[in-house]
Amino acid sequence: MAAFVKAINAKIRSNPVTDYFCSTHFWGPASNFGIPLAAVLDTQKSPELISGQMTGALSIYAITFMRYSLAVTPKNYLLFACHFVNTGAQLTQGYRYIDYHYWGGKEKLQATQASAAAKAPRAAEKVVEKAVGIAKPAVAGKA
Repeated sequence: MAAFVKAINAKIRSNPVTDYFCSTHFWGPASNFGIPLAAVLDTQKSPELISGQMTGALSIYAITFMRYSLAVTPKNYLLFACHFVNTGAQLTQGYRYIDYHYWGGKEKLQATQASAAAKAPRAAEKVVEKAVGIAKPAVAGKA
């Protein structure tokens, strides 16, 4: 059995493409891409959910290992791309956190929600009127 495993390993390692896909230079960054993927998807969520400390820590992590990916031999460009995307996503989240908590974003969001809530009852009336087929009589002078 050991001879069979050695033969398979020698066959895989003899081809540069399969050697790369069976190495940690590929699978490390491939599995690590979950972090930037989650960060990019989190940009669609409410900024009140963002942790400033975690965003800062992940930014430092991504920047540090982006540099490390180019310092190793051979250079790992897939790992660099992973941390580059993560850095961009974390810096975006950091901007959203600061904007929401310190630059008036919270007040803007509350004002938007209040105006949407004020418009909601009238919009609901229009939907009901249209569904039932009732139209309110037009007031003289208004079109």
